[in-house]
Amino acid sequence: MVDDPWSSALHRLWQAASRAEEVAALADDVYAPLLATPGVHRVVGTRWDGRQVLRYMRALSAGSDTPVIVATTRSMPGAGVREPGGEPVVDRVEAAGLDDAVWPEAEFLREAPGGSVVSCTFRLDQRGWAALTLAVDASADLAAVESRLTQAVDVIVACHTGILQRGREARRGADDALLAEASLQMDSSLDVEDTLRRVARIAVPAVADGALVHLARGEGPEFVAATHVAVQQQRALEAAGRDDPWLAALLARRGEDEDTMFLSGAALDGSPFADPAATAADAAAADADATDAATADADAADAGEGHHPTVVSVSPLRARGRVLGTITFVYQRPEARLPDSAFLRSLATRAALAIDNALLYELRRTAVLSLQEHLLPSQLPVTDRWDLSASYAVGDPMLDVGGDFYDAVLRPDGSIALLIGDVCGRGAEAAALTGLARHTLRTLLEEGTDAGTALSRLNRALRQERASRFLTAVVATLAPQADGTVLLSTCSAGHPPPLVLRGDGTVSEVLSGGLLLGVLDDVSYESHQERLTPDDTLVLFTDGLTESREAGGTFFESVLPARLAALRGSDAAHIAESLARQARAFRDSGQDDIALLVARWTGLPPDSGLLPPDHRLEQAALR
Repeated sequence: MVDDPWSSALHRLWQAASRAEEVAALADDVYAPLLATPGVHRVVGTRWDGRQVLRYMRALSAGSDTPVIVATTRSMPGAGVREPGGEPVVDRVEAAGLDDAVWPEAEFLREAPGGSVVSCTFRLDQRGWAALTLAVDASADLAAVESRLTQAVDVIVACHTGILQRGREARRGADDALLAEASLQMDSSLDVEDTLRRVARIAVPAVADGALVHLARGEGPEFVAATHVAVQQQRALEAAGRDDPWLAALLARRGEDEDTMFLSGAALDGSPFADPAATAADAAAADADATDAATADADAADAGEGHHPTVVSVSPLRARGRVLGTITFVYQRPEARLPDSAFLRSLATRAALAIDNALLYELRRTAVLSLQEHLLPSQLPVTDRWDLSASYAVGDPMLDVGGDFYDAVLRPDGSIALLIGDVCGRGAEAAALTGLARHTLRTLLEEGTDAGTALSRLNRALRQERASRFLTAVVATLAPQADGTVLLSTCSAGHPPPLVLRGDGTVSEVLSGGLLLGVLDDVSYESHQERLTPDDTLVLFTDGLTESREAGGTFFESVLPARLAALRGSDAAHIAESLARQARAFRDSGQDDIALLVARWTGLPPDSGLLPPDHRLEQAALR
């Protein structure tokens, strides 16, 4: 079997190429076997970018183990005649005839014995090309030299292609992971402002060095969020997002059908991103590259730190067929690390959906709260004899309209009727029944109908309407007496019993009972009576208060009497708000609304006798 050193070297070269993480790592495996070829005295490799800028040169002579390495950013327009097209190109020339403006390798090739040159130029990718050149003497078999040279080039190209492919796969995996994390982060909040801030933060610094988010408004783009890896630059970025006319004009021109737009160089003239120092910085970087030529190579020069021209991308935030705004990214990094349009389009789409969901949620929240307000009285009667207050807390995070309601009604005989109720379930049907129940009871009580009859007539109306939901309610009628006390008459339809906080701090439960409303026909309701004295407080509430449950399973109902007793001496507003706040803080589970209606009897003025009807308050309550 004939030993073929070149075949063995080529085999080792392919093995090294499969493991290499950069093309420069193949240099020893390429140069040594080529120099072992008979008649070859020197190998010189060069690396170029697409602008005929020499980035890297490496020369090695036969018999030497130390290459000469030059890393630079030398512009050589004349070298454009050597730039290959699609396939590698092999040339044979005489060293003496080399033009230094075209062949930077000439200084090394002329020194080699023999005077002939065999060179192969080949394209690495769209951004750059390379050349591998041999200095040979007359003894060289030129056909064999060309064959070995093209085989070595094939390995280099395959190695570079594999590195790029693995890089693309790794980047694609990183991009997919980033997009998945972005979706989780942006979808974790339904607050509009928080979502917009998350959109700006999620891509910095993984995707870009800075980000701006604007919403589309009728009067033009509205700045909402900005972030940057550098605090000082973030302040400048925020100022540009709010006030810069160039940026405002650019964003206003974004069309419905436009994709991501990249801007750099002269396209940024007049913008807050223009970089007048870029040219000087590039020159300084070139000097630094030349200084470090002994240890740098072309790949390091590409990926090195230092100044990079600013690039700006603008992507529309589009959801449900409409543009919600734009996300602007600012980059100060090598071109190889810029994201592609497909990735930015995917990120913008996810951001737009998160923003759209937050906006829709905000609209729904506003609509629900507005509807909820219309289902409750706009104000309670104001009188110097009663301290009245109420509290309502929405407990459902999905913001369906709740069925809790309350009201206070001044009656013709000078008494006041307090009512509170709870419709089963949530949503539009519950809201409709809430309105029916409150307005029916209010109308009947204003006309002087007694509480039991009012509840019976409401039950009849619900049965006639074939309502699919039941409700609970309680009506407490408070009638001042000549001795300064109040006659409390309570009539309940399956509702939680009210509590009375006495002036001495004791808490008692008002007796109540009765069937739910809307379940059976022809139901009657009876009243229970007791007395209130000055500074006694009546507290009516829905089950959202008592059924708030802590993590250990304890209901707020078990601590409510003690919490209420601790509020002795407080006015009605403080009692209502404090109990609602404590229940929400106590709650680990349970999402029902909480409604409270509190009435504190302040007593009759001296020598007032029986309390006459106050027609002014009655008219005020009707407004």
